[in-house]
Amino acid sequence: MSATRDPRRPDVTTVELVGGVEALELELHDHDERWADAYLDHRRRIQAALAAVDVEIEHVGSTSVPGLAAKPVVDIVVTVDDITAEEDYLDALLAAGYELRVREPGHRLVRTPARDVHVHLYGRGDPAVDEYLLLRDHLRSDADDRALYESTKRTLLGQRWDDANAYADAKTDVISAIKARARAARRH
Repeated sequence: MSATRDPRRPDVTTVELVGGVEALELELHDHDERWADAYLDHRRRIQAALAAVDVEIEHVGSTSVPGLAAKPVVDIVVTVDDITAEEDYLDALLAAGYELRVREPGHRLVRTPARDVHVHLYGRGDPAVDEYLLLRDHLRSDADDRALYESTKRTLLGQRWDDANAYADAKTDVISAIKARARAARRH
């Protein structure tokens, strides 16, 4: 199907935020084992919708890390052969009940109407996927960095945020430091 398609066709060049900026409600919840079940349910839903497409599906983000408090939003990464070939995956995901939220270079985001599951789509081999997995795997195995990350999130949530992207950006320095330690640990 998409194996014959040229994956170098032009991608979008701007960020399209469907529905615009939304009111922000950020609240951390203690880790909930139901997040793993929700991931598995949506994994099956995505696999059924994209049965004709070669995809890889991973649970990422804080809900994928046992013991870590998180916003109750399950983040899922799906890799496709060609992110620009939306006809291969987007209509099927919309038909499965997801809504398009973000279209930007190299990345699409669909989510549930309840906004409790975010599905991030990337082209196979996109370094962003490796970054998600690096952070997830390290936080799963390193209690000190897991505690640091949770503490950082709790501190930031004590501030007022008008946009989830601003909150996410505020975590960047801590996440970068944690990922640097994760890379160092991988080398040893």
